[in-house]
Amino acid sequence: MKIYLQITSGRGPEECGWAAARLLETLIQEAEVIGLTVNEIEKIDGVASTIRSAVISVEGRQVQEFATSCAGTILWIGQSPFRPHHKRKNWFVGLEQIEIPEKPDWNANDIKIEAMRSSGPGGQHVNKTCSAIRITHLPSGLSAVAQTERSQHQNRKLAMERLHLVLKRQGESSQAKAQKERWDLHNQLERGNPVRIYEGREFRRKE
Repeated sequence: MKIYLQITSGRGPEECGWAAARLLETLIQEAEVIGLTVNEIEKIDGVASTIRSAVISVEGRQVQEFATSCAGTILWIGQSPFRPHHKRKNWFVGLEQIEIPEKPDWNANDIKIEAMRSSGPGGQHVNKTCSAIRITHLPSGLSAVAQTERSQHQNRKLAMERLHLVLKRQGESSQAKAQKERWDLHNQLERGNPVRIYEGREFRRKE
């Protein structure tokens, strides 16, 4: 079973974006410890090691239990990394399960799949194999790339998921709708009744 989780800093300040970035790192580590497979589908960066939002896919036997344990409002209690004298200590981010179509609503003639050499770290394997995949949706011109996996097959699956999300964000036809959909989810972030609390710059979970 596979699910998709979106982390959002809402319309909060950069401190919320910092907490969202730490939450993303923490959840990936936590999921992998219990044997779940995690892939980063989308990440919208903020400034100085922050993120505005991110989408990850999580797959495995305990995936629904994992999602249930962390979905909702997350509270980070800590001193601002950007404004040392700021009095506020409570910063909220949100985590929600979202739906991405498993099957594309286009036919094979609508997409172009290209294999290419991976870039970035990876050693000799990256330099000698064309394992990276770019998939382009020809009617819209939108594309997605995956190169983190070692096999073309896995990168193709990941690139397809990313393309699904890009098209979904397009807003079912208009960029304005996509923007509204994203902000609607941001606005659902509730202050109070957090499902998890983290503390300090070490982002330790409070039990």
